[in-house]
Amino acid sequence: MKETLNFLNKLTENNNREWFQANKAFYEQARNEFILFVGELIKGISKFDSSVKNLSPKDCLFRIYRDTRFSNDKTPYKTNFGAFISQGGLKSQLPGYYVHVQSGECFASAGIYMPQPDALNKIRQEIYYHFDEFKAIIESKEFKNYKLNFWEDKLKRPPKGFDSDFQGIEFIKMKSFVPYYELADDELVQEGIADKIIKILGIMYPLNVFLTRAIG
Repeated sequence: MKETLNFLNKLTENNNREWFQANKAFYEQARNEFILFVGELIKGISKFDSSVKNLSPKDCLFRIYRDTRFSNDKTPYKTNFGAFISQGGLKSQLPGYYVHVQSGECFASAGIYMPQPDALNKIRQEIYYHFDEFKAIIESKEFKNYKLNFWEDKLKRPPKGFDSDFQGIEFIKMKSFVPYYELADDELVQEGIADKIIKILGIMYPLNVFLTRAIG
């Protein structure tokens, strides 16, 4: 992943169309390296989650081009490569696996980001009625060993219909259910890093099963 990080570093310093067009071959080289990396992840994930076995990397890759129509930031390109590996690809509304490569901000995650209101309510209900099962997943030895913390974006107050004294109320208040593992840049370029990420995503797989069951 050295070429990918190198390209993204240069793009961060030169986020304009002129530089990008002049370095299109550099971009394609970095993108191809990332595509191969995502292919490795899909192959490894398929061994414990067969729902993704028919995906190709291109089903999962986010575009590098930014939509600037409603943003004050008019830089034309994202300074990261990202891929969401889930049944149905990028447009899936199901839990999945996400890898994010950006200088100083690399991570791998699983779960579901900003589910639609109906799905969100179903997940909250599942946690409420099966909290012991949910707790056993997120407090497993391996979950703790890899410091898999949840991305925190939550309501200030409990959602309507949920008891504020419930022991898992802080999870009920969450808007997304996304545990993640942070990767240092020098870790990402190490040999065997794809295998390590696959192992960590496998640890998060039981949570995806729980969330998928909740959505139904």
